[in-house]
Amino acid sequence: MEQQAAPPIDPVLAARRKLGPLSDVARRGKLKFFLSRLSKDARILDVGCADNWFKHAAAAQGFPDVTGIDLEPPADIVGDIWDWESLGLTAHSFDVIIAFEVIEHGDFSQPFHDLLKPDGVLFATTPVPRFDPICRFFEAMHLLQQRGSPHSHLTDLRHLPQFDVVERRIKAVISQWAVLRPTGPALVGG
Repeated sequence: MEQQAAPPIDPVLAARRKLGPLSDVARRGKLKFFLSRLSKDARILDVGCADNWFKHAAAAQGFPDVTGIDLEPPADIVGDIWDWESLGLTAHSFDVIIAFEVIEHGDFSQPFHDLLKPDGVLFATTPVPRFDPICRFFEAMHLLQQRGSPHSHLTDLRHLPQFDVVERRIKAVISQWAVLRPTGPALVGG
């Protein structure tokens, strides 16, 4: 009997398996929650864009101006957000910054503040600090995406430096989703 070749692996399905079913559900919820607050002509910077999933999903819903930045490809811009000037980004040029599951990895308030227009908004999601051990449990059970680096900067988004909360919601007890506005004058490069 002739052995049949295994069917090709669907890259979308493979990515979803790695992502974890709860993370997949969260992505869909984030799109619904955050895109409803945007103008279709908004200039958007997706920090920590990973596989550019947000860019592709937003484009499919009529948001054409999304730029992804991350430390590794396939980001549109590969580099550290702290080096935004040398990466060709311009101060106060974005209407929106997306920071989904980014803030827990470091203090990025200054570059976010520097890059947002004064009337711009930061859309952020991050674990509720005291419930991060539950996130770790869900990761171990392969229900949530595995973290790529330590959660060394767990932050209550109500206290994010240089930003005021417009709206903050707790999702599934463990995650906080917020719309924030920059406060005070920007200290570009400072």
